[in-house]
Amino acid sequence: MIIPETEKLAAKKVKRVIFCAGKVYYDIAAERARRAIEDIAIVRLEQLYPFPHDEFQAQIDAYPGAKSIVWCQEEPGNQGAWHRIQHYLLRHMRPDQQLSYAGRASSASPAVGYMQLHVEQQKELVEAALSLDAASKKEAASETGKQTCKSK
Repeated sequence: MIIPETEKLAAKKVKRVIFCAGKVYYDIAAERARRAIEDIAIVRLEQLYPFPHDEFQAQIDAYPGAKSIVWCQEEPGNQGAWHRIQHYLLRHMRPDQQLSYAGRASSASPAVGYMQLHVEQQKELVEAALSLDAASKKEAASETGKQTCKSK
C-alpha cells in the first residue's frame, strides 16, 4: 500500500520524491512545512511485501520533473527496508533519475542508546532527505551513512 503526497504540490515543479515508511514521515513532513519547501514530495510506502510495483510506478510517473528519488528510514542502513527494496526502487526509476539513501549508518544495534545522539541522528537523516544536493556530496555521505545508487 502506498499513501501518496497529501499536500497540494505542483507535480511538475517537484524535483525530489522521498519514499519512506513509518513515523519518520512525520519528522520529514514537519521539517518540510517549517521550511516551506514546495518542490519535494513525500510518499509513504507502507506495504513492503509484496512490493506494490504498479502503485510505486504511478508515483514515479506522477512527478515528471523529479530527478532525485530518496529512500529515507530511521533504522540503520544494514537494517530496515533499504537493502530489501532498493532493487525494486531502481527497477521503476527513469534513466535520468538518481536514487539516494537517507538514514543512519550501519550498526549492530537498532538503537544508539542515548537520546541526545538519537535526536541528532534523526535531524541529520531528515536534513539528508530534504537537501537537494545531498546526493552529490559523496564525502559527506560516507561519514553520515548515506549511500548513493545510480539508476540503470
